Amino acid sequence: MESIVEFVNGIIWSNALIFMCLGAGLWFTLRTRFMQIRGFAEMCRLTVRGQKSDAGVSSFQALAMSMAGRMGIGNIAGVATAIAYGGPGAIFWMWVMGFLGASTSYVESTLAQIYKTKDAEGRYRGGPAYYIEKAMGLKWYAATFAVATVIAAGFLLPGVQANAIADSAVNVLCTGADACASLGGAASMKLWIGIAVAALLGVIIFGGVKRIASFAEVIVPFMALGFILMAIVVMMLNASKVPTMFADIFSSAFGAHAAFGGI
Repeated sequence: MESIVEFVNGIIWSNALIFMCLGAGLWFTLRTRFMQIRGFAEMCRLTVRGQKSDAGVSSFQALAMSMAGRMGIGNIAGVATAIAYGGPGAIFWMWVMGFLGASTSYVESTLAQIYKTKDAEGRYRGGPAYYIEKAMGLKWYAATFAVATVIAAGFLLPGVQANAIADSAVNVLCTGADACASLGGAASMKLWIGIAVAALLGVIIFGGVKRIASFAEVIVPFMALGFILMAIVVMMLNASKVPTMFADIFSSAFGAHAAFGGI
């Protein structure tokens, strides 16, 4: 099984995918005339003043749900893995990919708005599977994408997140030999944490997109603020090393390992 996973992973995360992501981001950035810069002020205005909709969600709720999918394990473990593989220069390429990827995200979101549909209950449905079918006419590809998304978002990603939460809790609470004995040991504690996370997740997602949006607009701002504050605190505590940090990032950015690690 491990060899199969490594084989598939080698195909998916090949050099071709990396160049395609960079190329698509650069192409969309040029074609939209740097929309991520030109439209930044308008984005902020709509985020604050956007109205709620009975058939959909408000602009701020949409932003909160989008941010919820981008913050988490990837922001911590993913960045650490990139630096471990590519060195400090990988951070530069994460900046580049974040900038170019903003235009790709803009195009994806625009297509989702254009090709969204209303269901029988009057609520909007949309996303990549919809515009792949309606715009490209590739129904089989849309179905494949939808199935892959259900598997990834419904089973794989929550498992990674729940496991990270359980590991963190065990590392903090089970510091002594008998610290978790009353709970049945570390393995049992992980199981109960996983069950609790699954139950909480079920309460949220089975309420539909409205409940997800309502939950996200309350929780996500605190998550984002927490990330920013932690970064500021770390930089302040190591203020004397910040200039050296930036020097290392730029001086080691233009190597193959740095580029592939960051992207």
